[in-house]
Amino acid sequence: MIDPVLASRLQFALTTIVHIVFPVLTMGLAPFLIYFTWKDIRTGEAIYEQLRRFWTRIFAVSFAIGTVTGLVLEFEFGTNFAAFSTTAGDLFGGPLALEGLLAFMLEATFLGVFVFGRERVGNALYMLSAIAVGVGTWLSAVWILIANSWMQTPRGYELAREGGQPIVTLVDPIAAYANPRFPWMFVHMQNAAVESVALFMAGVGAYYVFRHHVWGYSIENVRFWEATLKYGLIALVVTAPLQVIHGDLYARHVFETQPQKFAAMEAVWETDAYVPEYIVAFPTDVNDLLDPKAKDIFGIGIPGGASWLASGGDPQAVIQGLEEFPGPQPPVAIVFWSFRVMVALGFWFVLLAFWGGFRWWRGDLLTDDLLHKALMLSAPLGIVAVELGWIVTEVGRQPWVIQGVMRTRDGVSPGLTGGEAALTLAGFAVVYTGIFVVHTYVLYRIIRAGPPAVGGDESSDTDRPASTDGPTGAGEGGG
Repeated sequence: MIDPVLASRLQFALTTIVHIVFPVLTMGLAPFLIYFTWKDIRTGEAIYEQLRRFWTRIFAVSFAIGTVTGLVLEFEFGTNFAAFSTTAGDLFGGPLALEGLLAFMLEATFLGVFVFGRERVGNALYMLSAIAVGVGTWLSAVWILIANSWMQTPRGYELAREGGQPIVTLVDPIAAYANPRFPWMFVHMQNAAVESVALFMAGVGAYYVFRHHVWGYSIENVRFWEATLKYGLIALVVTAPLQVIHGDLYARHVFETQPQKFAAMEAVWETDAYVPEYIVAFPTDVNDLLDPKAKDIFGIGIPGGASWLASGGDPQAVIQGLEEFPGPQPPVAIVFWSFRVMVALGFWFVLLAFWGGFRWWRGDLLTDDLLHKALMLSAPLGIVAVELGWIVTEVGRQPWVIQGVMRTRDGVSPGLTGGEAALTLAGFAVVYTGIFVVHTYVLYRIIRAGPPAVGGDESSDTDRPASTDGPTGAGEGGG
Protein backbone atom coordinates (compact mmCIF):
# COMPACT_ATOMS: atom_id res chain seq x y z
CA MET A 1 0.00 0.00 0.00
CA ILE A 2 1.25 3.50 -0.81
CA ASP A 3 2.86 5.50 1.99
CA PRO A 4 0.29 8.05 3.28
CA VAL A 5 3.03 10.70 3.43
CA LEU A 6 3.90 10.20 -0.22
CA ALA A 7 0.25 10.02 -1.27
CA SER A 8 -0.58 13.21 0.65
CA ARG A 9 2.33 15.04 -0.92
CA LEU A 10 1.37 13.85 -4.40
CA GLN A 11 -2.25 14.85 -3.85
CA PHE A 12 -1.32 18.33 -2.65
CA ALA A 13 1.14 18.70 -5.53
CA LEU A 14 -1.50 17.63 -8.07
CA THR A 15 -4.18 19.97 -6.77
CA THR A 16 -1.72 22.87 -6.54
CA ILE A 17 -0.36 22.31 -10.05
CA VAL A 18 -3.87 22.48 -11.49
CA HIS A 19 -5.08 25.29 -9.23
CA ILE A 20 -2.17 27.66 -9.87
CA VAL A 21 -3.17 28.00 -13.52
CA PHE A 22 -6.31 29.94 -12.59
CA PRO A 23 -4.82 32.58 -10.23
CA VAL A 24 -1.95 33.09 -12.68
CA LEU A 25 -4.51 34.02 -15.34
CA THR A 26 -6.55 36.28 -13.06
CA MET A 27 -3.55 38.01 -11.46
CA GLY A 28 -1.87 38.45 -14.83
CA LEU A 29 -5.01 39.78 -16.50
CA ALA A 30 -5.81 42.28 -13.72
CA PRO A 31 -3.45 45.08 -14.90
CA PHE A 32 -4.60 44.64 -18.50
CA LEU A 33 -8.27 44.86 -17.55
CA ILE A 34 -7.72 48.00 -15.48
CA TYR A 35 -5.94 49.60 -18.44
CA PHE A 36 -8.52 48.50 -21.00
CA THR A 37 -11.34 49.78 -18.79
CA TRP A 38 -9.63 53.14 -18.34
CA LYS A 39 -9.05 53.49 -22.10
CA ASP A 40 -12.62 52.41 -22.84
CA ILE A 41 -14.04 55.06 -20.51
CA ARG A 42 -11.57 57.75 -21.56
CA THR A 43 -11.69 57.31 -25.35
CA GLY A 44 -14.95 55.49 -26.04
CA GLU A 45 -13.22 53.58 -28.84
CA ALA A 46 -14.85 50.27 -29.71
CA ILE A 47 -11.54 48.39 -29.71
CA TYR A 48 -11.04 48.99 -25.99
CA GLU A 49 -14.54 47.84 -25.16
CA GLN A 50 -13.86 44.67 -27.11
CA LEU A 51 -10.54 44.11 -25.35
CA ARG A 52 -12.14 44.68 -21.96
CA ARG A 53 -15.16 42.44 -22.57
CA PHE A 54 -13.25 39.61 -24.25
CA TRP A 55 -10.53 39.28 -21.61
CA THR A 56 -13.05 39.78 -18.81
CA ARG A 57 -14.74 36.58 -19.95
CA ILE A 58 -11.50 34.64 -19.54
CA PHE A 59 -10.89 36.34 -16.19
CA ALA A 60 -14.37 35.46 -14.89
CA VAL A 61 -14.16 31.81 -15.93
CA SER A 62 -10.71 31.42 -14.39
CA PHE A 63 -11.82 33.18 -11.19
CA ALA A 64 -14.82 30.89 -10.77
CA ILE A 65 -12.87 27.67 -11.28
CA GLY A 66 -9.93 28.94 -9.22
CA THR A 67 -12.25 29.64 -6.30
CA VAL A 68 -13.45 26.05 -6.24
CA THR A 69 -10.02 24.47 -6.60
CA GLY A 70 -8.51 26.86 -4.05
CA LEU A 71 -11.04 26.00 -1.36
CA VAL A 72 -10.13 22.33 -1.69
CA LEU A 73 -6.48 23.14 -1.00
CA GLU A 74 -7.38 24.70 2.34
CA PHE A 75 -9.40 21.64 3.34
CA GLU A 76 -6.41 19.44 2.55
CA PHE A 77 -4.49 21.06 5.38
CA GLY A 78 -7.00 19.48 7.74
CA THR A 79 -7.55 16.14 6.00
CA ASN A 80 -3.98 15.31 4.98
CA PHE A 81 -1.78 17.60 7.07
CA ALA A 82 -3.61 17.85 10.38
CA ALA A 83 -0.41 17.64 12.44
CA PHE A 84 1.02 20.59 10.53
CA SER A 85 -2.23 22.53 11.01
CA THR A 86 -2.15 21.83 14.74
CA THR A 87 1.44 22.98 15.02
CA ALA A 88 1.29 26.08 12.80
CA GLY A 89 -2.40 26.97 12.95
CA ASP A 90 -1.86 30.01 15.18
CA LEU A 91 0.36 31.60 12.54
CA PHE A 92 -0.63 29.90 9.30
CA GLY A 93 -4.38 30.24 9.72
CA GLY A 94 -4.36 34.03 10.07
CA PRO A 95 -3.17 34.89 6.54
CA LEU A 96 -5.51 32.29 5.00
CA ALA A 97 -8.48 33.73 6.91
CA LEU A 98 -7.57 37.29 5.91
CA GLU A 99 -7.24 36.20 2.30
CA GLY A 100 -10.85 35.04 2.37
CA LEU A 101 -12.30 37.85 4.48
CA LEU A 102 -10.52 40.77 2.83
CA ALA A 103 -9.08 39.96 -0.56
CA PHE A 104 -11.56 37.38 -1.84
CA MET A 105 -14.62 39.28 -0.65
CA LEU A 106 -13.34 42.52 -2.20
CA GLU A 107 -12.69 40.76 -5.49
CA ALA A 108 -15.91 38.76 -5.53
CA THR A 109 -18.13 41.72 -4.57
CA PHE A 110 -16.85 44.08 -7.25
CA LEU A 111 -16.50 41.34 -9.88
CA GLY A 112 -20.29 41.29 -10.21
CA VAL A 113 -20.29 45.01 -10.94
CA PHE A 114 -17.36 44.68 -13.32
CA VAL A 115 -18.82 41.79 -15.31
CA PHE A 116 -22.50 42.78 -15.39
CA GLY A 117 -22.69 46.44 -14.43
CA ARG A 118 -21.28 48.45 -17.34
CA GLU A 119 -24.72 49.69 -18.42
CA ARG A 120 -26.04 49.98 -14.87
CA VAL A 121 -23.45 52.16 -13.11
CA GLY A 122 -21.58 55.34 -13.94
CA ASN A 123 -18.06 55.54 -15.30
CA ALA A 124 -16.48 56.36 -11.93
CA LEU A 125 -18.04 53.41 -10.12
CA TYR A 126 -17.28 51.09 -13.00
CA MET A 127 -13.63 52.18 -13.02
CA LEU A 128 -13.57 51.67 -9.27
CA SER A 129 -14.91 48.14 -9.75
CA ALA A 130 -12.11 47.32 -12.19
CA ILE A 131 -9.48 48.61 -9.77
CA ALA A 132 -11.09 46.81 -6.82
CA VAL A 133 -11.12 43.50 -8.71
CA GLY A 134 -7.48 43.91 -9.66
CA VAL A 135 -6.42 44.94 -6.16
CA GLY A 136 -8.42 42.07 -4.64
CA THR A 137 -6.75 39.60 -6.97
CA TRP A 138 -3.27 40.77 -6.04
CA LEU A 139 -4.18 41.12 -2.36
CA SER A 140 -5.10 37.42 -2.35
CA ALA A 141 -1.57 36.68 -3.48
CA VAL A 142 -0.20 38.81 -0.64
CA TRP A 143 -1.80 36.67 2.08
CA ILE A 144 -1.15 33.33 0.40
CA LEU A 145 2.50 34.22 -0.18
CA ILE A 146 2.88 35.49 3.38
CA ALA A 147 1.82 32.05 4.60
CA ASN A 148 4.08 30.18 2.20
CA SER A 149 7.07 32.47 2.63
CA TRP A 150 6.87 32.01 6.39
CA MET A 151 7.22 28.26 5.84
CA GLN A 152 10.42 29.00 3.88
CA THR A 153 11.94 31.51 6.33
CA PRO A 154 9.98 31.31 9.62
CA ARG A 155 10.26 34.37 11.86
CA GLY A 156 8.33 35.99 14.72
CA TYR A 157 7.32 32.82 16.55
CA GLU A 158 8.04 30.75 19.63
CA LEU A 159 7.97 26.97 19.68
CA ALA A 160 6.51 25.12 22.67
CA ARG A 161 5.09 21.67 23.33
CA GLU A 162 1.58 20.89 24.44
CA GLY A 163 0.75 17.26 25.13
CA GLY A 164 3.83 16.18 23.23
CA GLN A 165 2.78 18.18 20.14
CA PRO A 166 5.01 21.07 18.97
CA ILE A 167 3.00 24.31 18.82
CA VAL A 168 4.05 27.49 17.04
CA THR A 169 2.91 30.65 18.81
CA LEU A 170 2.86 33.99 17.00
CA VAL A 171 4.79 36.55 19.07
CA ASP A 172 5.77 39.15 16.46
CA PRO A 173 3.27 39.52 13.59
CA ILE A 174 5.41 42.05 11.73
CA ALA A 175 8.47 39.79 11.76
CA ALA A 176 6.37 36.79 10.77
CA TYR A 177 4.34 38.40 8.00
CA ALA A 178 7.18 40.57 6.67
CA ASN A 179 9.62 37.65 6.77
CA PRO A 180 12.73 37.81 4.55
CA ARG A 181 11.28 35.62 1.79
CA PHE A 182 7.95 37.40 1.27
CA PRO A 183 9.02 40.40 -0.88
CA TRP A 184 11.09 38.14 -3.12
CA MET A 185 8.23 35.69 -3.65
CA PHE A 186 5.62 38.40 -4.20
CA VAL A 187 7.54 40.35 -6.84
CA HIS A 188 8.65 37.19 -8.65
CA MET A 189 5.20 35.61 -8.63
CA GLN A 190 3.24 38.69 -9.70
CA ASN A 191 5.66 39.53 -12.47
CA ALA A 192 5.54 35.90 -13.61
CA ALA A 193 1.74 36.06 -13.74
CA VAL A 194 1.75 39.18 -15.94
CA GLU A 195 4.49 37.65 -18.10
CA SER A 196 2.48 34.44 -18.49
CA VAL A 197 -0.64 36.33 -19.58
CA ALA A 198 1.45 38.49 -21.91
CA LEU A 199 2.75 35.32 -23.60
CA PHE A 200 -0.76 33.91 -23.79
CA MET A 201 -2.18 37.10 -25.29
CA ALA A 202 0.67 37.44 -27.77
CA GLY A 203 0.35 33.79 -28.81
CA VAL A 204 -3.41 33.97 -29.34
CA GLY A 205 -3.12 37.27 -31.21
CA ALA A 206 -0.27 35.89 -33.33
CA TYR A 207 -2.43 32.96 -34.45
CA TYR A 208 -5.08 35.17 -36.01
CA VAL A 209 -2.57 37.70 -37.34
CA PHE A 210 -0.65 34.84 -38.94
CA ARG A 211 -3.76 33.44 -40.57
CA HIS A 212 -4.72 36.82 -42.00
CA HIS A 213 -1.45 38.54 -42.91
CA VAL A 214 0.65 35.47 -43.81
CA TRP A 215 -1.82 32.90 -45.08
CA GLY A 216 -4.23 35.48 -46.44
CA TYR A 217 -7.39 34.14 -44.83
CA SER A 218 -10.31 36.46 -44.27
CA ILE A 219 -10.42 36.98 -40.50
CA GLU A 220 -12.98 39.04 -38.64
CA ASN A 221 -11.84 41.57 -36.02
CA VAL A 222 -8.33 41.77 -37.41
CA ARG A 223 -7.66 45.02 -35.56
CA PHE A 224 -8.63 43.36 -32.28
CA TRP A 225 -6.19 40.49 -32.75
CA GLU A 226 -3.43 42.87 -33.84
CA ALA A 227 -4.00 44.91 -30.66
CA THR A 228 -3.98 41.73 -28.55
CA LEU A 229 -0.64 40.71 -30.06
CA LYS A 230 0.86 44.16 -29.53
CA TYR A 231 -0.31 44.63 -25.95
CA GLY A 232 0.97 41.17 -25.07
CA LEU A 233 4.32 42.01 -26.66
CA ILE A 234 4.60 45.34 -24.82
CA ALA A 235 4.05 43.60 -21.48
CA LEU A 236 6.52 40.86 -22.42
CA VAL A 237 9.25 43.37 -23.24
CA VAL A 238 8.87 44.76 -19.71
CA THR A 239 8.32 41.60 -17.68
CA ALA A 240 10.69 39.10 -19.33
CA PRO A 241 13.96 40.96 -18.58
CA LEU A 242 12.69 41.94 -15.13
CA GLN A 243 11.98 38.29 -14.32
CA VAL A 244 15.50 37.21 -15.27
CA ILE A 245 17.17 40.05 -13.35
CA HIS A 246 14.98 39.55 -10.29
CA GLY A 247 15.48 35.78 -10.50
CA ASP A 248 19.23 36.26 -10.28
CA LEU A 249 18.86 38.31 -7.09
CA TYR A 250 16.25 35.90 -5.73
CA ALA A 251 18.60 32.94 -6.18
CA ARG A 252 21.20 34.78 -4.11
CA HIS A 253 18.65 35.20 -1.34
CA VAL A 254 17.87 31.47 -1.48
CA PHE A 255 21.58 30.70 -1.12
CA GLU A 256 21.75 32.86 2.00
CA THR A 257 18.57 31.55 3.66
CA GLN A 258 18.19 27.97 2.34
CA PRO A 259 21.66 26.73 1.33
CA GLN A 260 20.47 23.13 1.08
CA LYS A 261 17.84 24.09 -1.49
CA PHE A 262 20.41 26.09 -3.47
CA ALA A 263 22.78 23.12 -3.48
CA ALA A 264 19.96 20.97 -4.84
CA MET A 265 19.19 23.58 -7.52
CA GLU A 266 22.80 23.32 -8.69
CA ALA A 267 23.29 19.59 -7.89
CA VAL A 268 26.34 20.35 -5.72
CA TRP A 269 27.00 17.33 -3.51
CA GLU A 270 30.49 18.16 -2.29
CA THR A 271 31.42 21.57 -0.92
CA ASP A 272 33.35 23.31 -3.65
CA ALA A 273 34.39 26.65 -5.11
CA TYR A 274 34.26 27.89 -8.69
CA VAL A 275 31.07 25.90 -9.33
CA PRO A 276 29.77 26.27 -12.90
CA GLU A 277 26.27 27.49 -13.75
CA TYR A 278 24.76 25.31 -16.46
CA ILE A 279 22.65 27.37 -18.87
CA VAL A 280 21.93 24.22 -20.88
CA ALA A 281 22.44 20.74 -19.43
CA PHE A 282 21.87 17.27 -20.83
CA PRO A 283 21.80 13.90 -19.06
CA THR A 284 24.26 11.53 -20.73
CA ASP A 285 22.87 8.45 -19.02
CA VAL A 286 20.10 7.40 -16.66
CA ASN A 287 22.19 8.19 -13.60
CA ASP A 288 22.65 11.80 -14.72
CA LEU A 289 18.89 12.09 -15.14
CA LEU A 290 17.88 10.48 -11.86
CA ASP A 291 20.86 11.47 -9.70
CA PRO A 292 22.50 14.56 -11.22
CA LYS A 293 25.84 15.81 -9.95
CA ALA A 294 27.20 19.15 -11.11
CA LYS A 295 30.67 17.76 -11.83
CA ASP A 296 29.35 14.99 -14.06
CA ILE A 297 26.74 16.90 -16.08
CA PHE A 298 27.29 17.47 -19.78
CA GLY A 299 26.18 20.91 -20.81
CA ILE A 300 26.94 24.49 -21.68
CA GLY A 301 27.89 26.30 -18.52
CA ILE A 302 29.53 29.43 -17.22
CA PRO A 303 32.68 28.51 -15.23
CA GLY A 304 32.23 29.77 -11.69
CA GLY A 305 28.73 30.96 -12.60
CA ALA A 306 26.91 29.26 -9.74
CA SER A 307 29.47 30.61 -7.26
CA TRP A 308 29.10 34.07 -8.76
CA LEU A 309 25.30 33.78 -8.58
CA ALA A 310 25.40 32.69 -4.94
CA SER A 311 27.85 35.34 -3.76
CA GLY A 312 26.83 38.28 -5.88
CA GLY A 313 30.00 38.55 -7.93
CA ASP A 314 32.71 36.17 -6.69
CA PRO A 315 33.27 33.20 -9.05
CA GLN A 316 35.53 31.60 -6.42
CA ALA A 317 32.82 31.60 -3.71
CA VAL A 318 32.32 28.32 -1.87
CA ILE A 319 28.97 26.52 -2.17
CA GLN A 320 28.13 24.16 0.66
CA GLY A 321 27.47 20.67 -0.70
CA LEU A 322 24.45 18.51 0.04
CA GLU A 323 26.59 15.94 1.83
CA GLU A 324 27.18 18.41 4.66
CA PHE A 325 23.50 18.64 5.55
CA PRO A 326 22.34 15.91 7.96
CA GLY A 327 19.23 13.85 7.35
CA PRO A 328 17.28 13.29 4.14
CA GLN A 329 18.05 15.38 1.07
CA PRO A 330 15.59 17.03 -1.32
CA PRO A 331 14.79 15.04 -4.47
CA VAL A 332 17.73 16.58 -6.28
CA ALA A 333 16.80 15.39 -9.78
CA ILE A 334 13.39 17.06 -9.64
CA VAL A 335 14.79 20.31 -8.27
CA PHE A 336 17.85 20.46 -10.54
CA TRP A 337 16.07 19.74 -13.83
CA SER A 338 13.05 21.88 -12.99
CA PHE A 339 15.38 24.79 -12.27
CA ARG A 340 17.31 24.22 -15.51
CA VAL A 341 14.18 24.23 -17.66
CA MET A 342 12.71 27.23 -15.83
CA VAL A 343 15.88 29.27 -16.38
CA ALA A 344 16.05 28.24 -20.05
CA LEU A 345 12.45 29.35 -20.53
CA GLY A 346 13.20 32.66 -18.83
CA PHE A 347 15.97 33.45 -21.31
CA TRP A 348 13.79 32.29 -24.19
CA PHE A 349 11.10 34.75 -23.15
CA VAL A 350 13.66 37.58 -23.15
CA LEU A 351 14.78 36.59 -26.64
CA LEU A 352 11.19 36.37 -27.80
CA ALA A 353 10.34 39.78 -26.34
CA PHE A 354 13.18 41.61 -28.04
CA TRP A 355 12.75 39.66 -31.25
CA GLY A 356 9.14 40.81 -31.38
CA GLY A 357 10.06 44.35 -30.36
CA PHE A 358 12.70 44.55 -33.08
CA ARG A 359 10.32 43.28 -35.76
CA TRP A 360 7.69 45.77 -34.62
CA TRP A 361 10.25 48.59 -34.82
CA ARG A 362 11.17 47.45 -38.33
CA GLY A 363 7.50 47.40 -39.34
CA ASP A 364 7.41 43.61 -39.90
CA LEU A 365 5.57 42.47 -36.77
CA LEU A 366 2.38 41.54 -38.59
CA THR A 367 4.08 39.64 -41.42
CA ASP A 368 6.92 37.74 -39.71
CA ASP A 369 5.64 34.17 -39.92
CA LEU A 370 8.55 32.67 -37.95
CA LEU A 371 7.93 35.07 -35.05
CA HIS A 372 4.22 34.26 -35.15
CA LYS A 373 4.94 30.54 -34.91
CA ALA A 374 7.34 31.08 -32.02
CA LEU A 375 4.75 33.15 -30.15
CA MET A 376 2.02 30.57 -30.76
CA LEU A 377 4.19 27.74 -29.46
CA SER A 378 5.23 29.84 -26.46
CA ALA A 379 1.67 30.84 -25.45
CA PRO A 380 1.40 28.26 -22.61
CA LEU A 381 5.06 28.27 -21.63
CA GLY A 382 4.76 31.12 -19.14
CA ILE A 383 2.43 29.00 -17.03
CA VAL A 384 4.79 26.04 -17.46
CA ALA A 385 7.63 28.18 -16.09
CA VAL A 386 5.47 29.18 -13.11
CA GLU A 387 4.74 25.51 -12.39
CA LEU A 388 8.44 24.67 -12.54
CA GLY A 389 9.28 27.56 -10.24
CA TRP A 390 6.85 26.33 -7.61
CA ILE A 391 8.26 22.80 -7.94
CA VAL A 392 11.72 24.19 -7.19
CA THR A 393 10.32 26.20 -4.27
CA GLU A 394 8.36 23.40 -2.62
CA VAL A 395 10.34 20.27 -3.50
CA GLY A 396 13.61 22.06 -2.81
CA ARG A 397 12.50 22.76 0.77
CA GLN A 398 12.16 19.06 1.55
CA PRO A 399 12.41 17.31 3.93
CA TRP A 400 10.96 20.33 5.75
CA VAL A 401 7.37 21.55 5.66
CA ILE A 402 8.45 24.45 7.92
CA GLN A 403 12.11 25.11 7.26
CA GLY A 404 14.17 23.96 10.24
CA VAL A 405 11.09 23.54 12.45
CA MET A 406 8.96 20.64 11.26
CA ARG A 407 9.59 17.89 8.74
CA THR A 408 6.97 17.02 6.16
CA ARG A 409 6.61 13.47 7.45
CA ASP A 410 5.74 14.81 10.90
CA GLY A 411 3.10 17.15 9.48
CA VAL A 412 0.89 14.49 7.91
CA SER A 413 -2.37 13.55 9.65
CA PRO A 414 -1.45 10.81 12.15
CA GLY A 415 -4.58 8.73 11.61
CA LEU A 416 -4.41 8.75 7.82
CA THR A 417 -3.93 5.28 6.31
CA GLY A 418 -2.27 4.41 3.06
CA GLY A 419 -5.54 3.13 1.62
CA GLU A 420 -7.41 6.33 2.42
CA ALA A 421 -4.64 8.49 1.00
CA ALA A 422 -4.41 6.41 -2.18
CA LEU A 423 -8.18 6.53 -2.70
CA THR A 424 -8.40 10.31 -2.39
CA LEU A 425 -5.30 10.75 -4.56
CA ALA A 426 -6.93 8.73 -7.34
CA GLY A 427 -10.19 10.63 -6.95
CA PHE A 428 -8.52 14.03 -7.05
CA ALA A 429 -6.45 12.99 -10.07
CA VAL A 430 -9.63 12.24 -12.01
CA VAL A 431 -11.58 15.29 -10.85
CA TYR A 432 -8.79 17.83 -11.25
CA THR A 433 -7.81 16.49 -14.65
CA GLY A 434 -11.43 16.91 -15.67
CA ILE A 435 -11.51 20.47 -14.31
CA PHE A 436 -8.39 21.38 -16.24
CA VAL A 437 -9.77 19.88 -19.46
CA VAL A 438 -13.09 21.70 -19.05
CA HIS A 439 -11.34 25.02 -18.38
CA THR A 440 -9.13 24.55 -21.43
CA TYR A 441 -12.16 23.75 -23.59
CA VAL A 442 -14.09 26.80 -22.35
CA LEU A 443 -11.13 29.07 -23.10
CA TYR A 444 -10.90 27.51 -26.55
CA ARG A 445 -14.57 28.28 -27.18
CA ILE A 446 -14.19 31.87 -25.97
CA ILE A 447 -11.15 32.45 -28.17
CA ARG A 448 -12.73 30.78 -31.17
CA ALA A 449 -15.87 32.92 -30.79
CA GLY A 450 -13.70 36.03 -30.84
CA PRO A 451 -14.46 39.45 -29.37
CA PRO A 452 -18.04 40.63 -28.89
CA ALA A 453 -19.57 42.93 -31.44
CA VAL A 454 -19.99 46.50 -30.23
CA GLY A 455 -21.68 49.55 -31.65
CA GLY A 456 -19.65 51.48 -34.20
CA ASP A 457 -17.08 48.68 -34.38
CA GLU A 458 -14.50 49.24 -37.09
CA SER A 459 -12.25 46.41 -36.01
CA SER A 460 -14.01 43.72 -38.00
CA ASP A 461 -12.45 44.85 -41.28
CA THR A 462 -10.85 41.81 -42.86
CA ASP A 463 -8.91 43.24 -45.75
CA ARG A 464 -7.46 46.46 -44.43
CA PRO A 465 -3.66 46.90 -44.72
CA ALA A 466 -1.38 45.90 -41.87
CA SER A 467 -0.86 48.67 -39.33
CA THR A 468 2.52 49.49 -37.86
CA ASP A 469 1.19 52.14 -35.50
CA GLY A 470 0.38 51.70 -31.82
CA PRO A 471 -1.30 48.63 -30.35
CA THR A 472 -4.73 49.58 -31.70
CA GLY A 473 -3.43 50.81 -35.03
CA ALA A 474 -4.47 54.35 -34.18
CA GLY A 475 -1.06 55.98 -34.23
CA GLU A 476 -0.49 55.73 -30.47
CA GLY A 477 3.20 54.88 -30.72
CA GLY A 478 3.99 52.66 -27.75
CA GLY A 479 0.41 52.71 -26.50
